[in-house]
Amino acid sequence: MFWVLFLLVAWAAAGISCGRLCLAAVEAARPVPEGTSTKGELSLYEAAFLAGGPHRVTELTLVSMHRGRRLLLARTGWATVVDPEGEDDLERSVIGAIGPAGQARTAAVRAAASAADAVRALADRLVSAGLAVPDAARSGVAAAVRAVQGATVLTVALAAATVLTLPQEQGASGPVLAWFALPLLLTLGCLAIARIEVHPYTRWASPDGRRLLGALSTKDTLTAVAVHGVGALDDPDLRAALRSHRMAHRSH
Repeated sequence: MFWVLFLLVAWAAAGISCGRLCLAAVEAARPVPEGTSTKGELSLYEAAFLAGGPHRVTELTLVSMHRGRRLLLARTGWATVVDPEGEDDLERSVIGAIGPAGQARTAAVRAAASAADAVRALADRLVSAGLAVPDAARSGVAAAVRAVQGATVLTVALAAATVLTLPQEQGASGPVLAWFALPLLLTLGCLAIARIEVHPYTRWASPDGRRLLGALSTKDTLTAVAVHGVGALDDPDLRAALRSHRMAHRSH
């Protein structure tokens, strides 16, 4: 009956991880407290953050500066300052990320500007307005999903170990494995539900934020970039100029 210990461990892992995921999902879906004002419309920067987070905000800023001839984005992956006076805090953070030399790799500029105070202030305002999911809630859901995935793998491993330790002549592996199927079904079912119900909370926008995003018209190029990213650009040279720093971000 040593396999019973394995089964208890599998049940404990499944129950704790699934419970953790439920609590994380409830926390992420917590409504905005009464008295917190929400916005009726989004600025381009706010839309970019809700659609793609800090890196999307930096993408939008780079595209806007390039189109306004305040910054030159080269196909080779370099960003060059044309006008050292930024029009807002986000543009000034990009110029500061480029540095006094006036030229830097676009990948490095994006990484530095995305972590700047101006982007953090934007995020804080959206969280306070109930339009963005707080970092703690997003990371909590992601960690809980990983815990359920780990419990799933553990259950399979314990079931396999049980089969190897059972006396084969008893022919009891079938009924024993049926017991392990129960915690496995629990974790797999929890992951399936999370894919539908919880997955949105691992994104940047809250339900209210997604509602406002859905109301935006993306006919304008900058709005399309804010909502859909640089893939919405119809300028192949500009897409090529931004491709290098997007790939660099994915590699981290």
